Order: sequence, then C-alpha cells, then structure tokens
Amino acid sequence: MAAGFVGRKAELALLAKRLERVRAERAGLAVAIRGRRQVGKSRLVQEFCDRAEARYVFYTATKGASSTEGVSAFLAELRDSGLPSDPDLVPASASGWPDAFRILAAVLPDTPSIVVLDELPWLAEQDPLFDGALQTAWDRLLSRKPVLLLLLGSDIHMMERLTAYDRPFFGRADTLVLGPLNPAEIAAAVGLAGADAIDAALITGGLPGIVRAWPTGMAPLDFLESECADPASVLVSIPEAVLLAEFPAPDQARRVLEAIGGGDRTFTNIAATAGSAGTPLASGLLSPLLRRLVDEKRVLAVDEPLSTKAGRPALYRVADSNLRLYLAMLREAQEQARRGRPQAAVSLVRRRWSSWRGRAVEPLIRQALELAALAGELPWPDARVVGGWWNRQFNPEIDVVGADRGPVAGTVYYAGSIKWLTSPVDGRDVADLAVAASQVPGFDRGRCGLVVVSQSGLASTVDPSLVDVHWGPAEVLAAWRA
Repeated sequence: MAAGFVGRKAELALLAKRLERVRAERAGLAVAIRGRRQVGKSRLVQEFCDRAEARYVFYTATKGASSTEGVSAFLAELRDSGLPSDPDLVPASASGWPDAFRILAAVLPDTPSIVVLDELPWLAEQDPLFDGALQTAWDRLLSRKPVLLLLLGSDIHMMERLTAYDRPFFGRADTLVLGPLNPAEIAAAVGLAGADAIDAALITGGLPGIVRAWPTGMAPLDFLESECADPASVLVSIPEAVLLAEFPAPDQARRVLEAIGGGDRTFTNIAATAGSAGTPLASGLLSPLLRRLVDEKRVLAVDEPLSTKAGRPALYRVADSNLRLYLAMLREAQEQARRGRPQAAVSLVRRRWSSWRGRAVEPLIRQALELAALAGELPWPDARVVGGWWNRQFNPEIDVVGADRGPVAGTVYYAGSIKWLTSPVDGRDVADLAVAASQVPGFDRGRCGLVVVSQSGLASTVDPSLVDVHWGPAEVLAAWRA
C-alpha cells in the first residue's frame, strides 16, 4: 500500500511558514483552504497539526445541524482539544457564534496555536450572520493573538465568496487552493513509473484516498480488475460519495453530468442525451446548468478551440478523471460486481479502457506542456497556454496547440499530436499531423513547431528532424517533478 500520508511537501511547507510568521510576529494569521471534495484538505491540515508541535483545536461542521447545535459542538471540541489551559473555562453552550468566538479568544494560550474550522460553508448555511461574526471576532480579538486560523471548505464557490471584496472577511486571509495529487507524487506513492504511473494518475484522479488504497507496484489494469471485483471498492465509493454530496437528489444537473461522463462533449449532443422522452433539453435550461457545473461546482471543464481566431464548438468534460472513469465505466462495472458477476465487470473495463484513456490523458499532457514552458524546458517559453483545435466538422482535430494566450491567441507556437497507444508513431502519423496543423489559424510551419507525445515512441523509420519535440511518459512525469 501507498504510505499513510502522500505528497503535499509544498503545502506543508507553506503552512509551516505561516505558523513561523505567527510565532515571530506574535499576531494572528488566517488561511482559507479550498479544493474539490476528496482532494485531502482535512487530511493535509491534520498532518500539519500533528507535525506542528503547537496546541490546536480541529472543529468540523456537520451538514444540516442548527446553529445552536454547531456552537455547542464547537465548544465541546474546544474543551476536549487540549488547547485551553483550563478546560473548565469553556462552557457547554453559548448564545451564538459571536459568544463562541469570544470564549475561544479568552482561552487561547500565549504560545502559538492553531484553530481549524472545517466545512466552513456548512456553518454559513446554518447561520447567515456567521461570516460577519467571524470577521468581527478576527478584527477585535483573534488577530491580536498568536493563532493560525485555518478555514477549510469543499464548496469552492462559497469559499471564494468568503474572501470576496464584498464580503466581511475580504482581505483578512491568505488563500491556498488544494488540487489533486500530481502525477509525480502519485508515481512515488504507488511505486510505478512511465506510462503505468500516468495511468495511475488517470484512475485515481489524484485523490489521496484512492492512492493510499493502491498496492505498491501493482499494474494499473490489475488494480482496476481487483477493484471491480470488490463491491465496496474505494475506487467506486469515493466518486459515489462526491455525487451524493454535490447532487443529493437526481435532477437535470445530474443528467447533464452523466451525459458528459458518458462521452457527449458538444452542447447539442449533451442536450439530446440529457433530455427526456426523445426531446432535447432546451437551450434555456441547459446553458445555465452548464455554467453552474463549470463555474460554481467545478465538476466540469470546458475547452474551446485554441488559435488566432475564435472557434466553435466548445467541448465539455468531467474535470476529475476518477469521476470521469466512474461515469464512463466503473458505475456499470460495479453493478455487475454487485450482482455476483465480477468477470463481466472486468471484461467491460477491458473493452472500454484504451479508448477512454486515449481521451482522458489529453488534459494531463496539455498541463504538463504548460508546466514545461513555464520552467523554460521547451523551445517556446512563451507558449504558456496549451489547448487543442478543431473545426465544426472535427476534421481535423488537433490534440495540442501551444500559444501565448487563449482561447483566442496572439501567437501560435506549435501544434501536436497525442498518441497514447502501444504502437509507436509512424511516418504516416507525422505526415498527417503536418497537414492537419496547417489548417490551424495562426500556424505557420516556417515559424511554428511540431510536437508528438506518445506512449510508445517514434518508429525507427521516422526521420526525427520532422518533429521538433517528442515526449514520452518520462518527459510528461518530469514536468511535474520540475
């Protein structure tokens, strides 16, 4: 199994630096930590608290609890935490959050301490005055104490609003956005290299709970098959939990998400699949649903053709590759396993795996190329944005376009192809890429480069001079290690 705590060296160092500032300045400092569900926010902060050698209280809100229940639970946690020098100074109840924060300030030690409020959006749901009470307590009481206040939440939109300019806590907290574990961290945790490590990144989505369940050195398809045979697999239970948390009752938003997870990418196809009784979902309903799923829930990502001219159509995808895998095949495979047909589940996954992986790996590789440009490891350091390009007929469809900005670029620097197959890229593939790239607005072969990213390398018959950059799995992983 992967180690109990995986990666996050940079994030732990950042939090430790904040605690050192509290210690040096003898004043309070707040950090708002946000990220999608299951990326390990609570686990990261608990690990930090365990290593910090400082007294702390870690309070996690309960969804659906009343404000009175929340205050009482917070005080009970505070009393039992070891943070107060005298627990008897903490009463069993208080009249509300303003009173609870006054009690907290009164029992904070003179030495640096840590206060964690987890699932903060649920507290704001319980009490519409919570944000104001927190701001008042911070300004008048807590910020004058040597305390590091960590505010955690999985509702990304609400956490962004917490520190927005028109909200009470604006300007009072640093922000840490916690993403999934990156492929290099996953590779180290599961003991894999090359294409297998990248497959592990796609399967787990970088979610620590799944990474920890991966037996060290186990091949990706072997892991998938073993999990398919387990009716209580963490590979399935985690995305199921995410869906239940975000969409507790099946509704139109859930149908839209499932349509995209099933392979529909364009607005028209999504509308057709998410509709009912053969009637596509109306544009007036689908457009705001997509905006909510992209901008607020962050469960979807939208890609637009990248070139020097505006293009259409936009393409939608599930942002988290583990949830994408679940919707594409694992949910159906799990149903087979629950009916006592594990071999049918395994067969289904084997049939769909290669085609799913070929599409799912594209965003990961594009991000790796962006990182490499930022690090100055590509011939085009100004190619800070990497996307794809397609026309309305999807003929051609270019996997990789590097440019200075997007979706409408000022300058295109390169175009490329991703071939994530067991066979190497041959001369015909390179020739087809050169012809297709010439159709990208802004691409000029005299000035722009050709890039090939492949799992299995270039065929020996390919003239290497025809390709400006060729990457394999090792280079993709190296972009994150850098």
